[in-house]
Amino acid sequence: MLKVGITGGIGSGKTTICRIFETLGIPVFYADTVAKEIMVNDTILIQGVKDSFGEESYLLGGILNNKHIAGIVFNNEQELAKLNAMVHPAVFRAFDNWAAQLPKDTPYILKEAALLFESGSYKMCNKNILVTAPLELKLERVMKRDGVTADQVKARMDKQFTDEKEDKDG
Repeated sequence: MLKVGITGGIGSGKTTICRIFETLGIPVFYADTVAKEIMVNDTILIQGVKDSFGEESYLLGGILNNKHIAGIVFNNEQELAKLNAMVHPAVFRAFDNWAAQLPKDTPYILKEAALLFESGSYKMCNKNILVTAPLELKLERVMKRDGVTADQVKARMDKQFTDEKEDKDG
């Protein structure tokens, strides 16, 4: 089975492209969605987050305290790297488990991930596709989708590789 990575900056259109493939019957693994799920379901990951960032990392009922975590990692590269070192391997395992459960005759699958290159998960794929869009269009899409300002979108973009870097390094 061929594994194809799909990546691109926030608002580039990668999810839309993956949804088109899904209508054609191609299985798609949405890494960012899975990451959010395992942050509240994977007991080993949960304990690692609590050990590293405090018990207050989770609210009552096991809900991830995004505000607390963001306050620690948003402007601290070392703390962000620590969090990523826990989350990325858990997502890699989830991808492997997901792919192993698919029918053996599945010709190819897609792995949609915003941080495909940054996380190193592009190495798990046979091919990788970079989706790009003009900055103005990306800003417009994310502002409309998330109800945020252009400055907030740009702050998120600053945490990702640029399209040029992904294309050169991937």
